[in-house]
Amino acid sequence: MRHVSCVVSSCPGLRLMGCSKWRAALNLGHLRVQSKLSVFFTMIILFTYLFYCLNGYCDSLPRPVYDQQSNHQNKITLNDGASQQEKITHNASQVFREQMSDFSDGSSDNISIANTFGSKKFPQAIIIGVKKGGTRALLEFLRIHPDVRAVGSEPHFFDRFYDKGLDWYRNLMPRTLEGQITMEKTPSYFITKEAPRRVFSMSRHTKLIVVVRDPVTRAVSDYTQTLTKSPGLPSFQNLAFRNATTGLIDTTWSAVRIGIYAKHLENWLRFFPLSRLLFVSGERLVTDPAGEMGRVQDFLGLKRVVTDKHFYFNQTKGFPCLKKPEGSSRPRCLGKSKGRPHPQIPSEVLHRLRDFYRPFNLKFYQMTGHSFGWD
Repeated sequence: MRHVSCVVSSCPGLRLMGCSKWRAALNLGHLRVQSKLSVFFTMIILFTYLFYCLNGYCDSLPRPVYDQQSNHQNKITLNDGASQQEKITHNASQVFREQMSDFSDGSSDNISIANTFGSKKFPQAIIIGVKKGGTRALLEFLRIHPDVRAVGSEPHFFDRFYDKGLDWYRNLMPRTLEGQITMEKTPSYFITKEAPRRVFSMSRHTKLIVVVRDPVTRAVSDYTQTLTKSPGLPSFQNLAFRNATTGLIDTTWSAVRIGIYAKHLENWLRFFPLSRLLFVSGERLVTDPAGEMGRVQDFLGLKRVVTDKHFYFNQTKGFPCLKKPEGSSRPRCLGKSKGRPHPQIPSEVLHRLRDFYRPFNLKFYQMTGHSFGWD
């Protein structure tokens, strides 16, 4: 006020206006400056928001995706005392992580795009089997291809979660653009009695891939995996035989039952012609991954992008790995759960098991028109 009084006394014009009017004028000017600053900052916020929207960061998630995440796959447990805002933030973060995981396949050859592009479709191709045959390796090799988009985990829709409905299943799929193929793998489909009819009901044009391996070696690998989870498991021979003296094989044990490929294939051929199925050799997938991948890409109608330049053989693990992609510090190999050393099984036990599988293998060769050389 002292400064205002000084200014007023020094100017006759201002003396006539009076202090009250002078204060009003100052306040009006101050309000105008505040108004301009408010408009300025509002415009900055608005342009920032538009920038992020144009780059796909503020798009709303489709309702079915949110429902799927919150109701079926990743239910989020919050403390009872959490506020509503905390719950919303928690759910949004979980959905965002799941959405982004569609694109984190680790391959530099795949071009990452915003997840709001493309559409979710039913898979045009499914790796239906078999367990411990090499299905994970095949899927990881396929995901190098820019025209393949695949679910990372096993959906188990046609054997475990069929009651959730086809919309739930489709929402699990990654978004694809025109010309891209949607895929998934669940090895237990091959031995599930209801699976062929269910897949056929979704689409009779679905392409089916079966990775098969010497059933004796596959059974031992299956047992090895189970043994790591249940160290107190009985010996392989105790599980494989109903009666060790007579050598009667126990076909109710899943490790044995899965390897009766001809029986399971009959179930699929009731719904799909042989031309809709491709049988990949698990052994050749190890010794010649590029050759088997060429057959797979041809079957899927894809250009042969995945070639021998993508692979190297890891002597320690005993199977091929993907060469180091650009921008990565290390090559890509399957996890520690792959390539486990098998326990020593008595040769007599393996011989009896091989005799058991021989007629089923021969029938499988006839049905597929291909000899896999297991005998």
